[in-house]
Amino acid sequence: MGWRVGIFGGTFDPVHVGHLRVAEEALEALDLHRIIFIPAADPPHKERQDILPFEHRWRMLALSLAGNPRFHMSDVEQKMAGKSYSVLTLQELRKNSGSREDYFFLVGLDSFLELDTWYRYRELFSLAHLVVLRRPGYKEGEVEEFLGQKVSPAYQPDAQERSFLHPSFCSVHLVDNTHLDISSTFVRGLVHRARSIRYLVADEVMSYIEDHKLYREISKDRK
Repeated sequence: MGWRVGIFGGTFDPVHVGHLRVAEEALEALDLHRIIFIPAADPPHKERQDILPFEHRWRMLALSLAGNPRFHMSDVEQKMAGKSYSVLTLQELRKNSGSREDYFFLVGLDSFLELDTWYRYRELFSLAHLVVLRRPGYKEGEVEEFLGQKVSPAYQPDAQERSFLHPSFCSVHLVDNTHLDISSTFVRGLVHRARSIRYLVADEVMSYIEDHKLYREISKDRK
């Protein structure tokens, strides 16, 4: 058993305090040593022209994470060819770290229940423990139902640990998180309308957006 490392992927367009709080709470709840934020280079469900260039998103992420020694970044997806599929990213991380790190892949409950639409999604359960971040309006029974129908009926609940265990696949953990009704879409919309985003993003990110005149023109398809 190696270091317990959280994996947090996303477009981070831009990164906001909701992202940071979710990561902090997962870090504490699962006693993780660190969390690696991985900005997507070429998200499979979005077109490149619908998100900011990687360089801007990377720099804003670096500004946000600078004060937390247990928050790290990886540009692994920027270095990989093709679409940024999570299963390929985890395989690449595993190849580079060997058995030194035990991965915990963070995913929102709403996204978890759509995992069967992801590329080679079943392989995720062999590469990392899944950390399901609870969302209002969803029930835990939906997680058990999804695992039994879409992954393997051998997954069994462990009520004490609030997790689901499997004899050969990685475990699935349920983690509560403070519900902050913030999204990157909301932040971009405020900037577009010349409204304040203070306290929604780090001050350094707010300054970066202002200095580089970002999000003044936004696509309606960006989320």
